[in-house]
Amino acid sequence: MSKHPRHRRILMIISLILLLTSYTTGCFRQPGHNDDNYDDDTVNLIYYTIGEPDKDLRLVNDKINEIMARKIGVTITYVKVGWQDYEDRLNTLISAGSPFDIAFAPDYATSAMRGAWLRLDDYLAGLGKEMYDAIDPTFWQGVRMNDGSIYGVPTNKELAVRDQWMYPASIVNKYNIDITKYNTLESLDPLFRMIGQEEPAYIPMELDRDSHNFFALHGYEYIMNHKLPLMVKSLDPGAQAVNIFETQEARQVLDTLRRYYKEGFINEDAALREPGGLKRGAKVFWKSSGGGPLSETTWSKDRGYKVVANPVTPTTVTTESVRGGIMTINANTKHPVECIKFLNFLNTDPEIRNLFNYGIEGVHYTLDEHGQVVLITDKDSNGDEIPDTPVSSYSGVQYTQGNWFILKTMSGDNPEPLDKWDQFRKYNAGVIKSTVLGFTPDLSKLTAQTDNIEMVWQKYYPSLMTGSVDVDTILPKFNEELKHAGMDEVRQEVQKQLDAWRGERR
Repeated sequence: MSKHPRHRRILMIISLILLLTSYTTGCFRQPGHNDDNYDDDTVNLIYYTIGEPDKDLRLVNDKINEIMARKIGVTITYVKVGWQDYEDRLNTLISAGSPFDIAFAPDYATSAMRGAWLRLDDYLAGLGKEMYDAIDPTFWQGVRMNDGSIYGVPTNKELAVRDQWMYPASIVNKYNIDITKYNTLESLDPLFRMIGQEEPAYIPMELDRDSHNFFALHGYEYIMNHKLPLMVKSLDPGAQAVNIFETQEARQVLDTLRRYYKEGFINEDAALREPGGLKRGAKVFWKSSGGGPLSETTWSKDRGYKVVANPVTPTTVTTESVRGGIMTINANTKHPVECIKFLNFLNTDPEIRNLFNYGIEGVHYTLDEHGQVVLITDKDSNGDEIPDTPVSSYSGVQYTQGNWFILKTMSGDNPEPLDKWDQFRKYNAGVIKSTVLGFTPDLSKLTAQTDNIEMVWQKYYPSLMTGSVDVDTILPKFNEELKHAGMDEVRQEVQKQLDAWRGERR
């Protein structure tokens, strides 16, 4: 018997409402979140991290969830936010109180002091003890805040991130260059002149608007980050905090960069160029990056040709170097226990850690006879690699996602040594700790001043630090405006806290 027309109309309206509801929620649904496939007891965590969203992110997320649901009763909604947008997006999530559980925290200390992250100490002694024991103790020392507490899980990687100057191997071999001889900014002059004359297709020196921490060459480290230009000598136990741009060393660096820019050694768009890696195949002679042992293999893969590198700063462990890759738990999470389970699993289980880093075996990579990873790259109809395409439809951002020492090594044109992680352990055993490792000033009462200082920094730093403007004219203006913004007040407060911190440790 047919239904009454009124009933049919009601059913149609209900169906339409359900359809619209599923459509609108679908717009906001994050990849990999599909509770239908899992037990009612499985808890789903929302995880934010940095990196361009991959074509196969949903596919990898589903595979991650399949394994984690079975092993620890937890799944994740895996959200990647692009490099230029991530920090703003995370700050918005925190300030708006938006629901999420875990995040990569680039500005760990500042957000920890604002109460954004869950205190982990009690969990690390219990449910998270396995990952606590797996990660080098120096990392835990470096992430401990001034109140003595830990609010994030550091990536277990190289302890000292050294500044390394890299060059194309083909050019180095062609001109028989001994790259170990070039350890100061000034020493590069004859190399750049030679490249300008003999290899005009190459940019002698590549810089971007974040430039580079050339002050580390003189033994300085930032107390917070480079947007607050207060620095201290790493290995001087009584060093004072200084505005680096008032020092003689900074003047020397700026004068050299200005000379190089006027000579045409530095790319003209340096003050405007976005930070980041080079395009594959880019003809650049000198570029600097931070790294540990065997970094050349990664840089060669990224560049599409073999590069060689020379470390120019000491193996000093700084607060900045150990806080380079921290995963945190939202202080307002409803699932703290499951968050700890997830982070503990990620840092101790090789299957899940390799899945996050390389993707799915057989889809994104294969293994060679030595058990090394061979990435499956995009190829054309002839089977040749397509230039300027992503090496894979999924790529984890290695320094942001947990313990490196359980990752497989990589094969390919520049294979990593099979004993890579033993070399890293040996490297970590030989590092020197900065005298201010773990010091974090609390500037929460000076946010107006620090915000104003950052605005001044953004106005002058990119052009000064790339040699793009006259130092005699611009440097005095920069320092004058820093003073007006409150630099002296901030420096005095930092010094007061540093003196107290040192006194507690004597």
